[in-house]
Amino acid sequence: MIKIENLHKSYGSLHVLKDINMSVYESEVVCLVGASGSGKSTLLRCLNFLEKREGGRISIRGEEISPETHNINNVRQTVGMVFQHFNLFPHKTVLENVIEAPTMVKKVPKNQAIAEAKELLQKVGLEDKANVYPSKLSGGQKQRVAIARSLAMKPNIMLFDEPTSALDPQLVGEVLATMKELADEGMTMVVVTHEMGFAREVADWIVLMDDGRIIERNRPSEFFDHPKEQRTKEFLQVTILK
Repeated sequence: MIKIENLHKSYGSLHVLKDINMSVYESEVVCLVGASGSGKSTLLRCLNFLEKREGGRISIRGEEISPETHNINNVRQTVGMVFQHFNLFPHKTVLENVIEAPTMVKKVPKNQAIAEAKELLQKVGLEDKANVYPSKLSGGQKQRVAIARSLAMKPNIMLFDEPTSALDPQLVGEVLATMKELADEGMTMVVVTHEMGFAREVADWIVLMDDGRIIERNRPSEFFDHPKEQRTKEFLQVTILK
């Protein structure tokens, strides 16, 4: 579903991604972990072409994608993204937020979009909030609306950029439960997260990044119980101490 080859990204003299190589197969969940500033979110934003790479190749579903030759907005329709801070339209109700992209971008008839949006809101446990404005929702509810909004475009791949880091601890579980349900249904997902329990339980692969490089890629059981790299051991010690 995703193939990254020799990816580089810099901001001026700061080299943020250094020769990244990674593949994600259909229905896999890959969790990107690592300290703040290690390049995780930048890598995710490169996958959705919100950041322009300096070198390397990104292929989506077997096709190499280039901003110079592809309509990136069309590509983004198949690669949904959920951000750390929700990014909901404050002047629109929950239902209006969810139907905005299908009706405006895909030209889905409004009645159809509303019916599908209500199904998605039921899926994320918010069917009773359809006519509520975002200001009246908790952080966890806003993030679940954001997930429903991304799903409304019927993406093949979902990207999550630290979806729980802006939430109060008691609200984290409801968002992770929604994401786990998506994983159980076979959605291909790449998740930047600090939630090690979620990564251990849900991920097919865990990728540790440090200083713009992939340090280790391993199955959860091996990553947590038998890490190969010294940097991984140090990261886990610090994470567990927290």
